[in-house]
Amino acid sequence: MPLNSIINLMKIQDVDIVFLNDPKNVFYVSSYRSDPHERILAAVLFKDAKPLLFVPALEENDARNTATEFDVVSYMDTQDPWTILATSIKERHSSLTDWSIEKDFLTVERMEALRTHFPTATFGHNISKTLQEMRLIKNEQELAFMKEAGHWADEALKIGAKTLREGITELEVVAEIEYQLKKRGVAEMSFTTMVLFGENAASPHGVPGDTKLKQNQFVLFDLGTMHEGYASDVTRTLFFGDEPSAHQQKIYDLVLAAHDEAMAAVRPGITAGELDAAARTIIADAGYGRYFNHRLGHGLGQGVHEFPSIMEGNGMALVEGMCFSIEPGIYIEGDIGVRVEDCGFVTANGFEAFTHTPTGIDAYSKLID
Repeated sequence: MPLNSIINLMKIQDVDIVFLNDPKNVFYVSSYRSDPHERILAAVLFKDAKPLLFVPALEENDARNTATEFDVVSYMDTQDPWTILATSIKERHSSLTDWSIEKDFLTVERMEALRTHFPTATFGHNISKTLQEMRLIKNEQELAFMKEAGHWADEALKIGAKTLREGITELEVVAEIEYQLKKRGVAEMSFTTMVLFGENAASPHGVPGDTKLKQNQFVLFDLGTMHEGYASDVTRTLFFGDEPSAHQQKIYDLVLAAHDEAMAAVRPGITAGELDAAARTIIADAGYGRYFNHRLGHGLGQGVHEFPSIMEGNGMALVEGMCFSIEPGIYIEGDIGVRVEDCGFVTANGFEAFTHTPTGIDAYSKLID
């Protein structure tokens, strides 16, 4: 279990306290999932005492029912949370000197609050990298959750395809996808749903608006859902119309070839940089390298963007259980944008995708049958 692994590491490193403030890491060690907004949420781990889960009072019952291995302490909005938290920590631990914190997440303001209450403590240890590495390899339960999230991402693409008609706006398609998913019990998207028509798709992180769909345009869908705290992420670029132009066909075929080459290249031992090159070389050799302006992929798990980066220069060797995206694209401003993305995990023999929506340029017709 992650909790036991971290506590064992604390003993080896002679760390007194691990302070976790990132809700994703709190969930990882305690199984308690929360979005505390501006309130303080923390998991505090000790090498020789029961761990502490610190939550707003309105979440206390849920936390007690979920985080059964933790002592749960809560606070009211009218109280000073840092004073209550500090008192609870001091009651549970005699030595408060050596702390390990999430240096990639803890804000300066919150760090200063800890220093105020623990003026003799040192905060030199960084637990962030350890947690990244621990969360990198998914177990069977995590993979099952992500497969289910992938199933609902595929369903979202079917809904989106069937919603398309001339004159509909990008935002109307987004609204229909999310409405229909909620009717089917999917409570949360993993990020803001993206639907972009025509040349709007040339912005890799474009924002859906009131652009209306026309015949013979590409429609880029980039979306995902959450299931039991785990994310999915998929992109399909569907052709809406009678027949793509030679230019549209060429760009699409290049992106799909890059996607398929990278999917086939995944194996334990290949590096993240080598995998990026497998896709990027195809696009670059065709003269479109400068239009593929982002990394090939990103890690996936509780968050939609996690460690590692599948990118040039990353010498990390891939191992079984790593989850990430493969998403090459070509984006020519004022003209065209195409991206094809699947997320999945490394197996002993290759790569298993969480999403299974057709990838051909004729995928639209298959989805509306």
